[in-house]
Formats: sequence, C-alpha cells, structure tokens
Amino acid sequence: MAPTRSLFRTSTQLSKPLRSFATASDSGHHNNHKFLEPSSYVGSWVTPKDPKEAEAKLAQLRRDYAKQVKERRKEFIHEVELMRLEKQRKDEVKREAIRVVNEERKKLKAEAAKVRAEERKIADEEFRQTLLKERADKLEYWKMKLQSHEEKKKEKKELLHRQSSVWIDELEVEKKILESIVDTTPL
Repeated sequence: MAPTRSLFRTSTQLSKPLRSFATASDSGHHNNHKFLEPSSYVGSWVTPKDPKEAEAKLAQLRRDYAKQVKERRKEFIHEVELMRLEKQRKDEVKREAIRVVNEERKKLKAEAAKVRAEERKIADEEFRQTLLKERADKLEYWKMKLQSHEEKKKEKKELLHRQSSVWIDELEVEKKILESIVDTTPL
C-alpha cells in the first residue's frame, strides 16, 4: 500500500520557516527607508458646529493633504531618479570594466597568436633548411655515385684499351695458329 500525501503539514514541516517572498532588493530598501513622523492630521478632527465651516475645514485638509502627497511624490520621483542614475553609473562602470577585460583578453590572444605564428615560422624555416640539406646530401650522393660509375667505365675502357693493344690481327692469329700446329706435329 503506497503512502498517501497528507494535505496537512507534519510537525517537521511546521518547524521549518515558510519561504519569504521578499527579494534582496526589498530587504535593502527596508533598511534604507526613512519613515515619516506621525501626521498631525490623524485624530485632529474636531467636528465643528456649522456644516459650512466643517466643509471649508475639510476642503482645507484635503488641499493640505494633496500638497503633502504632491511633495512626497516629487521626493519619491527624485529618489527614484537618483537611484536610476546611480544604477546607470554602476552599469557604465561595469561595462567599462568588462570592456577593459575584453581588450586585455584580445591583446593576450593577439600576442599568443603572434608567438604561435613566430614559432610556426621558425619551425617551417627549420623544416625547409632540413629539406634543403637532405636534397643537397642526396645530390652530393648521386654525384658521387655518378662519378664512381664514370670512373668504373673509364677503368673498363682503359683495361679494354690495354688489352686491345696486346691483341693480334686476325691474319696474324691464323699464321700463329698454323705455326703452332706445324710445330706440334711430328715429322
């Protein structure tokens, strides 16, 4: 059987305070608020005997009250305007601080990008130098191989020339062969 939710608060719930609906700005306003002195009008009405006099007195009280309300409204508007100007000034200061922080961050990013670009440029230059060195080494190696090959060719040619100087013409070879055959045959 599942427990049902009770419509009534339990004793543990009752011990917890109810949530206040006042906001932070309200609490600050209560601390700064200045209450007016008690009004002399409250409880000051004495009923006159003449209704016209009562009406004139009541009209005077209404005019005085309207003047006071008008003055209080002007003060309130002035206070609200001062608060608005103060908030505007604080917002401008905050925006300026954010702008300065953003500029600093942009400067740092730009400097970091410059440093990375310089490092990349140095690395590219080193890579290019390494490639050029490797190419030069390969070229030198191939030149050496080619020279070695040419030298071997020359040596073979030279050997061939030396051997060919020892060679005999065909006619002489036939004569020598005949001579050797004649010399080797018994008489």
